[in-house]
Parts: sequence; structure tokens; C-alpha cells
Amino acid sequence: MQDEYELVEGCRRQDRIVQRQLYERFAGKLFAVCKRYIRDPDEAEDVLQDAFVKIFRHIDSFRFECPLEAWLKRVVINTALKHIRKQKPWEQTSDIQDLAPVLPQADESLPSLNYQYLLRLIQELPPGCRTVFNLYAIEGYNHVEIADLLDIAEGTSKSQYARARSLLLQKLKADERTVTSNPPRTTTN
Repeated sequence: MQDEYELVEGCRRQDRIVQRQLYERFAGKLFAVCKRYIRDPDEAEDVLQDAFVKIFRHIDSFRFECPLEAWLKRVVINTALKHIRKQKPWEQTSDIQDLAPVLPQADESLPSLNYQYLLRLIQELPPGCRTVFNLYAIEGYNHVEIADLLDIAEGTSKSQYARARSLLLQKLKADERTVTSNPPRTTTN
């Protein structure tokens, strides 16, 4: 397998074979990143393709100051955010106190959760909540950075995050009630 330097240099020369190798090596991981922001798989695929076009056009700006995968991920996230901004999914909630309670503290019990289950729950969030939740909880941005990235008020970022947490908690509690109200049946012989 080629190292990052050879991949980048080949892409800089616009070598189609190397570009394909880069695509094949990272497309799966980057598609998963797209899916965190874009619910519809076809739309996520379109965003991924747009991101790869940008990657190949701007590969000269990659300076090996970070891992290649991190740079690629940043391009994909920015492309997804640009796509989302065009759709204007932001609900302008200005008063955080009006929101429902947020997720419990760590000492409260929640059912054990698996990664795919959590991803599915996050995908079910409204677009604005899902985007802010991903940026804050998964990507590690703060609300000032999110507000700048999405061209929204910092308060909107905070309220979208609080709403996302509240909606996730409601879904978790509803699922927990379903599981506990329908225990598995045991048969006796």
C-alpha cells in the first residue's frame, strides 16, 4: 500500500490511477463522516463526490502538517456543512430555558448502547440538531466555532445542541421502556 506522501504527490501530478487509489483507500471512512451530517444516502454520496472533486483540485494545499486522513475529513465536513447551509435547517431558538431537559449526568443509568444504535438515533435528529450535535459532541468544536462555521448565532448552536441531547434522551428512554415492558418470554418444558 502506498504511503501518504506517494498518494499526495501522485494526486498533485493528476495521476488518475493514484487518484483512484486515494479514493478507494478513504472513500468508506469519509462516507461514514458524510452520513453523520447528511441523512439521505444518495445525498451523502453526492456530497462525498463533491468533496473528492475539491480534494483533487486543492491537493496542493495539503502540507503534511497533519495526517492525510484528518485533512480529507476536514474537506468532507466542510463540504457537508456547505451543503447543509444551503438548506437552512436552523430553527432559530433564542431562549435555551424553553428547551426540554438535557441528557442525564453520568451517574444516571441508561441502557448499554452500541455504536450503530447511537448513529441511528443521531441520524433521526432534525438536520440542525444533528449537525450541531456532530460538530460539538463528535468533532470537538466549541459553540463559538460552530456558530462561525454555520453562520448562526452562538445561542442557536447551544440551543440546537441542547435540543439534540433532549431528543436523544427521549428516544433512549422510550426504547428503554419498550424493552422493559416487553421482557423476553421463557418457555418451560
